[in-house]
Amino acid sequence: MEHIAALLLMVGCSDSLAECRELPTPAPVIYETLEECEADKPMMLREMDGNAPRVIAACVETDPALEYEDATLEWDVTRDGRLVAAIEPVTGYAVALQAERNRQTRTIIK
Repeated sequence: MEHIAALLLMVGCSDSLAECRELPTPAPVIYETLEECEADKPMMLREMDGNAPRVIAACVETDPALEYEDATLEWDVTRDGRLVAAIEPVTGYAVALQAERNRQTRTIIK
């Protein structure tokens, strides 16, 4: 079975970087090594040019030794236009409690 060591995240932003969103890519962007991802990034940026005023890409490293049952891809664009991202395993869980009828429900994260 092939393992995934990196994925390419493509984000389209406004000129001011005030609004950004993930862009769907024309091909799968998962790689067995981070180096393969970095080598493919310039070509993918050229292919995605025009999908937003500014297109930014980052190779996100994963730990192939871990199997994430639940994980989130968290990303942000810095003020200088750099895309930072990480895959974070979901470790907490939420429990909803309702003490009495007509009372507000609380959520506790553990």
